[in-house]
Amino acid sequence: MSIVIGDTPRTAPPPPEPAVPGRNYINETSGFWSWALTVDHKRIGILYLVSITAFFLVGGIAAGLVRANLLTPNGAILTEDQYNKAFTAHGVVMLFLFLIPSIPAVFGNFLVPLMIGAKDLAFPKLNLASWYVFMIGAAFMVWGLLAGGIDTGWTLYPPYSSRYSHSSVAPGVFGVFITGFSSIMTGLNIMVTIHKMRAPGMTWGRLPLFIWAMYATSFIQLLGTPVVAITLVLLLVERLAGVGIFDPSIGGDPVLYQHLFWFYSHPAVYIMIVPGMGVISEVLTCFSRKNIFGYKAVAWSSVGIAVVGFLVWAHHMFVAGISYYSALLFSFLTMLVAVPSAIKVFNWVATLYRGSITFQAPMMFTLAFLVLFTVGGVTGLFLATMGTDIHLHDTYFVVAHFHFVMVGGMVLAYLAGIHFWWPKMTGRMYSDFWSKTSATVIFVGFFFTFVPQFVLGYHGMPRRYPNYPEEFQVYNVLSTAGASILGVGYLMPAVYLTLSLFYGPKASANPWSATGLEWQVPSPPTVFNFEYLPITVCGPYEYAIGVDQMGRGLPEPPGMSDDNPASRLGLSGPAGAQAKETEVVG
Repeated sequence: MSIVIGDTPRTAPPPPEPAVPGRNYINETSGFWSWALTVDHKRIGILYLVSITAFFLVGGIAAGLVRANLLTPNGAILTEDQYNKAFTAHGVVMLFLFLIPSIPAVFGNFLVPLMIGAKDLAFPKLNLASWYVFMIGAAFMVWGLLAGGIDTGWTLYPPYSSRYSHSSVAPGVFGVFITGFSSIMTGLNIMVTIHKMRAPGMTWGRLPLFIWAMYATSFIQLLGTPVVAITLVLLLVERLAGVGIFDPSIGGDPVLYQHLFWFYSHPAVYIMIVPGMGVISEVLTCFSRKNIFGYKAVAWSSVGIAVVGFLVWAHHMFVAGISYYSALLFSFLTMLVAVPSAIKVFNWVATLYRGSITFQAPMMFTLAFLVLFTVGGVTGLFLATMGTDIHLHDTYFVVAHFHFVMVGGMVLAYLAGIHFWWPKMTGRMYSDFWSKTSATVIFVGFFFTFVPQFVLGYHGMPRRYPNYPEEFQVYNVLSTAGASILGVGYLMPAVYLTLSLFYGPKASANPWSATGLEWQVPSPPTVFNFEYLPITVCGPYEYAIGVDQMGRGLPEPPGMSDDNPASRLGLSGPAGAQAKETEVVG
């Protein structure tokens, strides 16, 4: 692996860039109704971006309350009842209103048509409807959280949630039920678009790996979401009508709920993480200046995760009364899902090997993802193994593992994507210094927050308990201190990205010298994306020969000592493969 510090590889002198059109999807029309009734996939992606950012803030505040309360063994600021509602609010908001819709709804909406050379998604009106459905469901959830709160935990286990909890379970469950339809609409739209609207030459073997990831995610959304929707309806029927479905005291079966809930909710983990893996593949190749190692293996591993992910749900139930032989089978299947995940990690590392790596902010978030996701994956094996899972079940070890995968993995992938495509989405560059500082602060804060929780879990501290023995206090104080650092790290992008909208330098069409079709249009794109019909002539990551997917020479890549992406023109060469003048390392 070599690291470019000084000179950058030479490229052919680029021709003058076509004049940037004065109109783009942001300023083509203005006013409230132009956004409220838009069917432009890019604007809908922005609507999702604003919405989930607000929900991320709400979920983060709830997490802050939980961590602050755990500073002392008997609870520092909340009563037991308030504590139950705080961690439930954190889980419900983060999972259903941020993690699940984040990359599919934001990047999927904004980027899928651009990356496959289409003018829009297959069903633009359905796309707008999905955002409204999402917001309606979110409104019900927020109503539940504000009108008495929900104290059941995000898993909503009956019979407590169906019969005994006196909190606002019904509106919260109904809100989750409604948002599921939004997820189905998005998945259907993206899947049909990928099948039917690819540009000429965009074969399945030339699809960017982000598109493969979105395709696999859509598969899970379409098949898994209806199951949890039915489950939640049954939960509401039992709670509101008293019909015995899950409560054993009236003839129900609580384990049935767990089977149905986890049949969706474990694949839902892959709805969150698989799109993030697609983001990582895009960023990592660009800032390594190398073709992805093992394109087919990485692409099909996304599909493999989606398929095998449906077969592992019962590993959440090793202590719930399932048979020994069932547990043995599900333990084996859970180990199996690690294989396609490991294929991705090994291929990403192999891509880095001898790459011309530059440490721009998107790459720093990506490298942090690689470290944290790997730790999360390895610790998952302890929970997939029956013997160790019995010891670690429902402890802080599970909390730490889950956050290493979801926050260290998915959230960092989301931040990598935001920093990578922000110039394309907004037409503005952001602070290079503060973005790199943010990536470093988040990485450090994350370790301080969640490594102590592995220790707590190993020593038996149950999750969701407001009180704990005094000998655990030092670890909880460390974790809360880390969460404070993490919170600062998350606030920094909110500040400098917002400021970039007003004061950031204008971004060129291709500031990172990337190869995808989305970089061959102005920043920000016009309403219909392409002013011409793009014709794909090669694979998505031809960095070694220095051409984009249309066979045009790439502009100068990042990596100069005085590097400033905003100062580069982002010019592409003329159509047709260019002579390879300089061998790119790797």
